[in-house]
Amino acid sequence: MLTGIHVAFIGGDARQLEVIKRCIQLDASVTLIGFDNLESIFTGATKRPLSCDVLRDVDALILPVVGTDDDGYVESIFCSKPLRLLEEHAASLQKHCVVYTGMAKPYLRQLLAASQITLVELLDRDDVAIYNSIPTVEGALMMAIQHTDITIHGSQAIVLGLGRTGMSMARALHALGARVKVGARRQEHLARIYEMGLTPFHFSELKQQVTNADFIFNTVPHLVLTAEVIAQMPQTAFILDLASKPGGTDFRYAEKRGIKALLAPGLPGIVAPKTAGKIMAQTLSRLIAEQTITRGSQHE
Repeated sequence: MLTGIHVAFIGGDARQLEVIKRCIQLDASVTLIGFDNLESIFTGATKRPLSCDVLRDVDALILPVVGTDDDGYVESIFCSKPLRLLEEHAASLQKHCVVYTGMAKPYLRQLLAASQITLVELLDRDDVAIYNSIPTVEGALMMAIQHTDITIHGSQAIVLGLGRTGMSMARALHALGARVKVGARRQEHLARIYEMGLTPFHFSELKQQVTNADFIFNTVPHLVLTAEVIAQMPQTAFILDLASKPGGTDFRYAEKRGIKALLAPGLPGIVAPKTAGKIMAQTLSRLIAEQTITRGSQHE
C-alpha cells in the first residue's frame, strides 16, 4: 500500500492512466499536473497547475516515458498548454523525493543533479525492458506486415542487436517461419544466437549479410545501417528501426535508393498503451513502496 505517500504526475500519454489508477488503488495521495483536458475523472486525484508550491510536499514525481525534451518541456496529450520543468521546480522538491521516468535526456539529469534529487530511469531496468519488448515486437510485426507484400514466413529477416528487444524480435520471427540472421558484436551474444538455432554474424560482416534481406529490424541506437550498408540491399528490402531517436539508419540514403525505411520508437505506447501502462504501473508501485520503506528505516 502507498497510504500517506504523495505521488504527482506531470504530463504523459495513455500509459500514465494505468499508473494513476494503480496509485489511487494503493491509497496514495495523487496530484495530476498537465491533465486539464482529461475527460475521465479519477476519484481520489486532484488536478493542479505546475508550480513550486504543488511540488513541495511530493514524495514521488512521475514523468512521461521520455521525461523532458532538450529544453525541459514535458509532453502531455492531455494538456493544451506547454509544460516546462525548470530549475526552480527541481529546487522546490524535498531531498527524499524520487523522480521516475522511462529515459532521461541530459537536461533532466543535470536539472535534478543540481538539486540532489534522485532520478530513476525505468527503461534501464531489465524487467521493464523485457516486458516492454512484448508489445514492441507485436507492433513491429504489425508494421512489417502492413508495409510489405510478402509473408514473414519464408522471408530472409535480419535483426541487429541482441539486447532485450532484439532477442524477443529474433525469437518471434523464427517462430513465424522466417530465416533469421542476427548481427551482434560481443562473442557471448554470437554464441547465444547460435544456441537459439539462428544464424549469427558479426557487425563487421553486415555489408555482406544484407544482400538478400527482405526485412531488417534494427535495435542498435547508433548508426549501423550506413549508406555503404544500404547500398548492398535489394530495393525491395524493408527496414524497421526500433532504436530510440534518431535511430541507427541513414534514412536519407534509404529514401534516395527507394528502400522503405521507418523509424518506430515507443511502439508499446502506440500499439498497446494499456498493457504498457500496466507494466509501468506494476514496477512503479513496487519501487515507490520500497522507497518509502527505505526512507522509514533511515529515520529510525
